[in-house]
Amino acid sequence: MAEETRNEGNRMPMIGDPAPEFRAMTTMGKIDFPADYAGSWVVLFSHPADFTPVCTTEFIGFARMADEFAALNTKLLGLSIDSLHSHLAWARNIEQIDWKGQGKVKLPFPIIADISMSVAKQYGMIQTVAKTQTVRAVFIIDPEGVIRTILYYPMSTGRNLPEIKRIVQSLQAHDECNISTPADWQPGDDVLMGAPLTLEEAERRMADPDIQSLEWYLALKKNK
Repeated sequence: MAEETRNEGNRMPMIGDPAPEFRAMTTMGKIDFPADYAGSWVVLFSHPADFTPVCTTEFIGFARMADEFAALNTKLLGLSIDSLHSHLAWARNIEQIDWKGQGKVKLPFPIIADISMSVAKQYGMIQTVAKTQTVRAVFIIDPEGVIRTILYYPMSTGRNLPEIKRIVQSLQAHDECNISTPADWQPGDDVLMGAPLTLEEAERRMADPDIQSLEWYLALKKNK
C-alpha cells in the first residue's frame, strides 16, 4: 500500500504539471516516484480492480509490448486500490492465461498497491460514483518527471495499447526535432511544421521543393 505522499491536496494534475510524488509498495518492491524513474519515460496506468476481465487483457497486452516500450526508454507502472497480496495473486493467475492463443506471459512491470487511495486521489483516478474504484487512467510522464499526456477510458472499454506507444513516439519526436505530428501519424511519416510567423517565411516555404505546402499555414516535411 502507499506509504507516504509528499504532495498534499487532491487537485487533478494537468498536462505540463510535475508528476505528483509518492512512495509506495509494489509487486516488485518499494518505489519513490518519480525519483526512481528519472531519465526514463513512464506510462503510469490505473485499473478498476484486480481479477477483472478487461484489466486482465490489458495487462497481458502491456506485458507483450514491454520490450517495445523499453526500446523507447519507457517504463510501465500499473496501479489499483487493491492490496499487495491481491496484486500478487492476480499476477500469478495471469501467468496461467493463454490469451488469443499467443502464449502465456509474465508481468515484467510493477503494480502499485494503493489500498489507502492516496496515490489514486493525487492523480484524479477515482471518478466513479461509488468512489471505490479507479478509472482506466493513463499518464505519460517524461524523463524530467513532467506529465505530457493524460488519457481516461470508461471502465467497460479496454485501452488501445499501440496508440499509447504511438503517443510516446510522437512526444519523443517533438522533443528531438521540435515538430508536431498530424492525425494518424506513424513513425516514418511526414511531420508538420509550425505556422509561419511572417509573409516572407510563408512564401519561402511555398517555394521550397522539400516542403509540401498545402496552405500557407499547413506544411509537411520529412522527419530527419
